[in-house]
Amino acid sequence: MNDNAIKVLLVDDHTVARNGVRLMLSEAHDIEVTSEAESAEEAARLVRTQAYDVALLDIALPGKNGLDLLKQLRMDKPKMAVLILSMYSEEVYAIRALKLGASGYLTKNNPSAPLIAAVRKVAAGGKYISPGLVDKLADMVDSESRMPHEILSDRELEILKLIASGESLVTIGLMLHLSPKTITTYRTRILEKMDLTSNADLARYARANDLLP
Repeated sequence: MNDNAIKVLLVDDHTVARNGVRLMLSEAHDIEVTSEAESAEEAARLVRTQAYDVALLDIALPGKNGLDLLKQLRMDKPKMAVLILSMYSEEVYAIRALKLGASGYLTKNNPSAPLIAAVRKVAAGGKYISPGLVDKLADMVDSESRMPHEILSDRELEILKLIASGESLVTIGLMLHLSPKTITTYRTRILEKMDLTSNADLARYARANDLLP
């Protein structure tokens, strides 16, 4: 182990994905994945007992999602950089993640070079923003209004995507460890905020706005 290497905590619930990321980062002599976690809860336990320079998080995690974990890490370890690496497009989550304190956002279809560059930059205290995201940020500044899904809370957006994917309210409750009644309340709130009336409307909106992987 290189004592001077950037120590990375890799958080993803898919073994194949973790193996792929670890392999890409192994191309850099100054970066080491020193721990891995399959859930937000496991990651939080590791952070309490070990030191990392960068936490590399997926958003889609069982139980608490990556954005929930991001909020917790910003409170518990404010000096540790958090880099989001997700299958979701930048349009859906990047701005939201940066506002919550992420040091950068990459999609999983990136090759190893941008990932290595991003880890190095955030470990040094910088922010990693892709050229495409820079353009989107500029568009947001110029825009006078937000898209309907952008006014949703993180949990509401997560439930919107699950409903649009065809999951039942009972299944969503089991996935998120919430009661069906709570999920129903979230659904009602989402429909009201977005001025929609049905699950079919949510599915059409999600497809039209690339909210689904």
